[in-house]
Amino acid sequence: MTLAAFLAVWFVHLLAAISPGPAVLMAARVGLTEGARRGAWLAVGLGLGAVFWATAALFGLAVLFRLAPSLLWALKIGGAAYLIWLAIKMWRHASDPADMTITPAIATEGDASRSPLSAVWLGIATQLANPKPAVFFGAVFVSTIPRGASALSLALVLIAVFLNEALWNAFVARIFSMDRVQRGYAGLKPVIDRTFGAFLVALGIKIAAT
Repeated sequence: MTLAAFLAVWFVHLLAAISPGPAVLMAARVGLTEGARRGAWLAVGLGLGAVFWATAALFGLAVLFRLAPSLLWALKIGGAAYLIWLAIKMWRHASDPADMTITPAIATEGDASRSPLSAVWLGIATQLANPKPAVFFGAVFVSTIPRGASALSLALVLIAVFLNEALWNAFVARIFSMDRVQRGYAGLKPVIDRTFGAFLVALGIKIAAT
């Protein structure tokens, strides 16, 4: 794979990574409520989830979806249900006071002590709950990779996918973890939590319907 081809693959995925969706929304939410460090661990999970979809696409996931469209439908319904479940949790705890002396969680009791591993798993689950990356990687991403690319080239592409997702979402989490943003959140927690929840519901419905 030439450098120009690699950069084309990298740029196409970067545009997909920075586009608003469940991953970016979750990075903002965790950065806001749990801080930049937990947001960075979440971003690692989001990166790993993206690598999973990219690897699956390289092994013919798009062909599998064409042969068994019910599988894609099941993924859409399951992913939508997961996002709506997260949204319900946010709404239920939206009126809870924001204790900014600890790192409050994603609107659930007991999550304030979320471990790094738990944050990574949340990132992976968020990414896998959204079948849109599967469609992107299976249709757009794979088509940008030259035929006959070496194993080393494919490995470098997967590393680029991970870094795009992880670094962008860690950046988003860092922005939302800033003191000024968190002070604003403390005063508007019910409105902000319900807004995040509404966006998740909308994304879930969109995933299920398209």
